[in-house]
Amino acid sequence: MIANPQKRKGDDGERQVAKILSDMLGENIRRALGAGRKDDVGDLHGLVDVTGQVKTWSNITSAINVGLRDLARQQKNSGDRYGVLFVKRRSGWIVVMEVPTFVDFYKATRR
Repeated sequence: MIANPQKRKGDDGERQVAKILSDMLGENIRRALGAGRKDDVGDLHGLVDVTGQVKTWSNITSAINVGLRDLARQQKNSGDRYGVLFVKRRSGWIVVMEVPTFVDFYKATRR
C-alpha cells in the first residue's frame, strides 16, 4: 500500500529536522510517533524542555498559522517550557526565526 504523499512529505520533514538538530547540537534528537493524537506532544523527542513542531507545507503563511496553533496545544500536553515551530522553505528550514538562532538559544538554556 502506498502511503499518503502528504504524510510521507511530513514524515520526511520531521526526519530532516531531527537530523539537522542532532548534528548541530550533538544530541540524539529523533522523530516522535503518534501525530494527531489528542495527547500529541509534538513531532520531535530529545529537546530538553522544548516541544518541536514541524511543517512542510508549500503555503508558508498557513504553515505558520496552523503550526503555531498546533504547537500551543502540544506544548500544553507536554508541559515543556518552550515551543518551537520548524517550517520548510525552498531555501531551507526556518524556525519562525532561523535554525542557527534557535540552536544558539537552545545551547544557552543548557548552561
